[in-house]
Amino acid sequence: MISIQTQDFSQGNEYEKLRLNATSDGAIVTFSGIVRDFSESDKVIGIELEHYPEMTHKALDEICNEARANWELGQIRVIHRVGKIMANEQIVFVGVSALHRRAAFEACEFIMDFLKSKVPIWKKEIHPEQSRWVQSKAADKDALKRWKEFE
Repeated sequence: MISIQTQDFSQGNEYEKLRLNATSDGAIVTFSGIVRDFSESDKVIGIELEHYPEMTHKALDEICNEARANWELGQIRVIHRVGKIMANEQIVFVGVSALHRRAAFEACEFIMDFLKSKVPIWKKEIHPEQSRWVQSKAADKDALKRWKEFE
């Protein structure tokens, strides 16, 4: 299940939902991303994320379907927040269940790597003195290289 929302989420509640619905699975892997309070050289007090809902949901759905096609998975849960999010607040959650831990770990990493580079969400950093749009990072694109066999 995919949610794009402005409100925060409870990692514990999301894990429990995965756990309740992953009755035959032996592994659950979760990832939570937090808004950092710094960028390359500046203090960050928050970010603002903009998106086109249909495009964002479609891209996340395609990434999750690709993960399912490549690993034997049980549950997948993705939450991505949009709007204004302050430093040290949660921004993203990915949870994956699978029969075995390796599939759960790999699928969770796969989803996050592609989410960072392929989902059309635009980020503006809010600094004490100014705001500026953030370009995609080379490191995020480089992370996709390990998944070339899945593209």
